[in-house]
Amino acid sequence: MAKRKLVAGNWKMNPPTLGKAEALARAVVEATRGDAAVDVLVIPPAPFLGAVGAALHGSAVALGAQNLHPDRGGAYTGEVAGSMLHDLGVRYVLCGHSERRQLFGESPALVGAKVAAAHRDRLVPILCVGETLDERDQGVTDTVVLGQLEQGLAGLDTAVIAETVIAYEPVWAIGTGRNATPEQAQAVHRVIRDWLRRQVGDLADELRVLYGGSVKPANAAELMAEPDIDGALVGGASLEAAGFGAIVRAAG
Repeated sequence: MAKRKLVAGNWKMNPPTLGKAEALARAVVEATRGDAAVDVLVIPPAPFLGAVGAALHGSAVALGAQNLHPDRGGAYTGEVAGSMLHDLGVRYVLCGHSERRQLFGESPALVGAKVAAAHRDRLVPILCVGETLDERDQGVTDTVVLGQLEQGLAGLDTAVIAETVIAYEPVWAIGTGRNATPEQAQAVHRVIRDWLRRQVGDLADELRVLYGGSVKPANAAELMAEPDIDGALVGGASLEAAGFGAIVRAAG
């Protein structure tokens, strides 16, 4: 059976009110209804997880979270544990998004701890990796991306690595309106796939590697036609249900 593509909408710190979040979730359900060949995921802000999960109930759209703490409890004011997310019906969680790395100083070791914690708490981590514009211009994209992969998956068994989703998101293409060409994206996805094959063998072919970076309806089909791109991590375009639905259809 062919591997199913995954399209995930990362809402980041949007929308500004609960009512708008619930309305967007319901609109996404309607906009993606009938796209059974593609797995669809929305990732709202933490305060809205319960209400958005209720709005998604009974649909094929899954619920994801944007962050988690590696520990299950403790004196960590403002943090959320994976066990809490699981009990809310969350299935996926982002780990190591470039904004977490850059704006909040998350270290590679912390990202790896979050990936391990997600698996421990029966969540599917989406491990985000990607290079800055300076790193691309220096010709060290592969070194940076593979280093982030190695650190993010450190200490995990083969079977656990195979249950992880990877998202390649070139930092220079996030929210800038500038995206990697399909050829540029495929080249890095191929490097990632080859590295994964060295870790988990043929299971690498079943592991989903998403592209993230200014994905929109106009470029989604071309990007996801590449052989090693298994879906998309969508930012701004996921806040408009019709456009997000168009990206899902392009994946299918």
